[in-house]
Amino acid sequence: MTKKEIFLTAAFKENSIWRQILGICSALAVTNLMLNSLIMGLGVIFTLAMANLTISLIRNWTPRSIRMMVQTLIIASYVIIVDIFLKANLPEISKQLGPYVGLIITNCILMGRAEAFASQNPPLDSFVDGIGTGLGYALVLLLISFVRELFGFGSIFGFTVLGDWWINWNIMVMAPSAFFILALLIWIINTYYYKAKV
Repeated sequence: MTKKEIFLTAAFKENSIWRQILGICSALAVTNLMLNSLIMGLGVIFTLAMANLTISLIRNWTPRSIRMMVQTLIIASYVIIVDIFLKANLPEISKQLGPYVGLIITNCILMGRAEAFASQNPPLDSFVDGIGTGLGYALVLLLISFVRELFGFGSIFGFTVLGDWWINWNIMVMAPSAFFILALLIWIINTYYYKAKV
């Protein structure tokens, strides 16, 4: 596969959330505001790309018996970098995201890509796969948060777009709304994209 095919497959064709239904906990938890979703998405892109690159670079020297532990340690190291960066530079957003940044370590998307791709492919391909997978994840978060913030707060990225006439839908601020929006998104994509390819 070319780098472009790897990227497009990871980001869209085999998107971890809408195709594989992985990593949906954070998709439901941090999508009430678009800014939160963007920051979380960027954190996952960085962690996935760098972890995939590192895991791929040492894949031939990592004993099979401890491979999962090594992968978890590498992922945790990059998550700590993201967490420290957010606390130092974006403290308010860091507080809003709370424990979910730290929980990137346990996100099954990262462990899945580390085991399924990075441990079996060259470093540059693994890096591209990490960026594509992270971008696909961020895209889903932004789609969900767009709907939730627009109808829940009448704003996009904190800027009011629906005037005083708009009555905010309180249910959109609550986590169950993310679940229903995600379900609708998966249904629409599977109906109109994947079935059209068959």
